[in-house]
Amino acid sequence: MEKTIILYLLLALSFQVCSQSHQKEKLSRSTPGEKTIFQTANPWKPVTDTRADVAIVYSVKEHHEKGSLTFEQRVQTWRDKGYKTHFMTGIAWGEYQDYFTGKWDGKKHFDEGQVTQKGDTIWHGRMVPYIVPSMNFIKYLKEEVIRRVIDAGIDAIYLEEPEFWARAGYSAAFKKEWKEYYGFDWRPQHESPENTYLSNKLKYHLYYRAVNECFTFAKAYGKTKGMNIRCYVPTHSLVNYSQWMIVSPEASLASLPCVDGYIAQVWTGTSREPNFFNGQKKERVFETAFLEYGSMESMTSPTGRKMFFLTDPIEDWPRDWADYKKNYEATFTAQLLYPMIADYEVMPWPDRIYEGLYRTSAENDKKERIPRFYSTQMQVMINTLNNMPLSENKVSGSQGIGILMGNSLMFQRFPVHNGYEDPQLSNFYGQALPLLKRGVPVKTIHIENVSVAKTWSDVKILIMSYSNMKPMDKAAHDHIAEWVKNGGALIYCGKDDDAFQSVQEWWNTGANTFKTPSAHLFIKLGLKEPFSAGEYTCGKGKVYIMRNDPKEFIMKEKNDSTFVNAVKRLYEAGRDQAKLELKNHFRLTRGPYELIAVIDENSDQSPFTIKGKFIDLFDPEIPILDEKQVQPGAQAFLYNISNVKNPGTPQVLATAARVYEEKAMKNGYSFVAKSPLNTTNVMRILLPEKVKSIEVTDADGNVVQAKTSWDESSKTCFLSFENNPDGIHVKLGW
Repeated sequence: MEKTIILYLLLALSFQVCSQSHQKEKLSRSTPGEKTIFQTANPWKPVTDTRADVAIVYSVKEHHEKGSLTFEQRVQTWRDKGYKTHFMTGIAWGEYQDYFTGKWDGKKHFDEGQVTQKGDTIWHGRMVPYIVPSMNFIKYLKEEVIRRVIDAGIDAIYLEEPEFWARAGYSAAFKKEWKEYYGFDWRPQHESPENTYLSNKLKYHLYYRAVNECFTFAKAYGKTKGMNIRCYVPTHSLVNYSQWMIVSPEASLASLPCVDGYIAQVWTGTSREPNFFNGQKKERVFETAFLEYGSMESMTSPTGRKMFFLTDPIEDWPRDWADYKKNYEATFTAQLLYPMIADYEVMPWPDRIYEGLYRTSAENDKKERIPRFYSTQMQVMINTLNNMPLSENKVSGSQGIGILMGNSLMFQRFPVHNGYEDPQLSNFYGQALPLLKRGVPVKTIHIENVSVAKTWSDVKILIMSYSNMKPMDKAAHDHIAEWVKNGGALIYCGKDDDAFQSVQEWWNTGANTFKTPSAHLFIKLGLKEPFSAGEYTCGKGKVYIMRNDPKEFIMKEKNDSTFVNAVKRLYEAGRDQAKLELKNHFRLTRGPYELIAVIDENSDQSPFTIKGKFIDLFDPEIPILDEKQVQPGAQAFLYNISNVKNPGTPQVLATAARVYEEKAMKNGYSFVAKSPLNTTNVMRILLPEKVKSIEVTDADGNVVQAKTSWDESSKTCFLSFENNPDGIHVKLGW
C-alpha cells in the first residue's frame, strides 16, 4: 500500500505545480483557426463537408470503408479543401489487429485483452479487444502510429477513451502488471473491497502511464522535426464513466505537462443513461448533460487546459429522427450554458449523420437518411458555434453551490460488496438533482483540484459524501478545512457504512487509526466524536452533518426536502445573506444568443416566456419571433437581434452554411456560402434597407433557385437555396 500512497502524493504534487504554472502563464488554450472540429475516418466527400475549422482524421489503418486510401492520402483530401488536419485514435481499443495477430513483432497478443471473471474477453469489435496497456503495446503505438502521424505533418494528436472496464481485471496481462506494480501476487477483485480498490487503482495507473508515455514521446519526436505537437484526450465525463462502471485517469491527466487538453465526450448516448429522482428511474437528458459538461469544465478550469465540448446530432444506438432531434437540443443547450467554454467538436462521424439510415418514427421500422428539416436545423446550430463568444455572464439562479467529486467515484462501482448498492450512481445524483430540478445551477468540484486556489472561486456551499468515493490524498482535507474555517459552509451527507470505508488506505494505516476518512476531516475541522448529525461552527464557517446517504434523497418519493432545506438555511445564513432562488428554468445570455431550459418534475409547471425580437435557431425556418414560450422539459436557442454588434453593418445573423468572402458596399452586400451537398441552406441577413436585387449563383456562375422574403420589423432578409461545398455566391442590392 505504501507504494500507491506515494504515487498519489506525487500525482497531487505534480498537479499542484503544473496548475500553478498554468495560472502564472495565464494561458489561453484557444488556438486561432481551431475553434470548431469534427472527426472522421473517411476522406473528404461533398456530402460531409461540414466547414468546421479542423478535420480530425481517425486511424492510420487502411481498409475498404476509407476508399482504400492511405492515411496520408485521406489527410491530404481534407487539406486540399482548406481544412487544418489533426489525428485521433483509441488508446484502449482500435484497428491494431497487426499487433494482436503477431504481424508487428512476431508474437500474438490477444492475451492482453481485458478479461472478466468468467474468462471472457471484452471486445470493442472484430479482432479488437479492450486493451490492458502493456509497455509493449505502448511501444507499438509510438512506433507504428504516433511516429507515422507526425511524419505526415500532423501537429495535434488525440488519444481517445483511456478505458478499463470495472468488471475486467482477470487476464494474464493484468496479473503480470499487478505483480510488477504492487510487488505481490494478483488478488481477485470480487473477493473483497480491498482487492477491488487495489484492482481499480491499478487500472487507473495503467492508463495514466499509457497516456503519459505516448504523449511524452509525441512531443519529443515532434521536436526532432521542428514541430510543436499538441496532445489531447477525448474522454467521457467522470459522471458517465462512474455510472457505466469504467475506470479512467480523468482529472489526473491534467497534471501531466504532456497533456494540452481534452474533448468532453458528452452526447445523447451518455446523457440518456437513467437516474433516480423523486423515486422514479428514467432518462433525464438535459439535467444529466448539464452535470456531465459541468464535471468536465470544473476538471480543467483551474488548470488552464483547453476543453472542447462535443455534441452529436445522433448517437451510437439506433433510434428515430425525432428522438435524436429532441435529445440533441437538450445536450446542445446544456453545453452552451457553460459560458467560459467556447471550443467545440461540432459532430463526430459526419458520414453516419449524413449518410446513415435511421427510423422515421418510433412506431415503424422504415428508415431514411437525415430529413432535410433536421439537417438544416443542425447546420444552423453548428454554424453558430463558429461565432459562439466566451462570456462572463452567469446562468440564472443562485450561484456558489458545489458538489465534491473525485476520480475514486469509479473505484466502487463493481462488484457489490457486503450488500451495499448505489443504483444508477444515486449517491452522486442525490446531491445534485434535488437542487438542479429546482433551478439551482449547481457546479461540481474535483477533490483533485482543491489545492488550487481558483477551484474555490465563488463557492459558498460545498456538498460532499464519502458514500461513493474516497479521498486518495489526505492533504485534500487540509484545503477543505481551511476553506470552511475561512467562512465556507460544508454539508456532509453519509452514513459511512459502505464496504470501502475500511479498505487499507492512508486514514487507517501508519500513524492514522481513523475508522472512516470523514473522521479525519471532522478532526481537521475541530469536531469531536461521535460526529453526530447536526450543525457545527468551525472558525468563520459552518459544518452540517447529515447521517443519510445521498441516494436516500432521490430513490424515495418526496424524500429530499430535509436536504434542500439544509442547503437553503446555510446559503441564506452566508455573509451576503442572499436568498436561495428556487425556480423551474435556467437562462443565459452569450453575446447575441439567448439560451433557455425549463425543468420538468418541478412544482412550477408554467412555461418560461421571453419577449423581444428573436430568430428561433431550433426552427429550420429560422422565423422572427416577438415572443417565445418554452414549456417544461424543453429548451430554446434564440438569436437576440437587439444585441447585434454594429447593427448598421450588413451581416448574416443565422445560417445553415458557413459564410466566406463577405463584402459590404454602399448599396450592396455579397458573400459566399459553403455547406454539404444534398442539404438546404436557410439564412437570416440583417440589412439597412429592404433588398431590391438578389443574385444567387454557383461556383461556375450558373443561377441557383432561391426563396426569399423580407421582414420589416427586424430589417432581415430570409434567403434559402440548396447548399454546395464549392460555394454559392450571393449578391444583395438595395
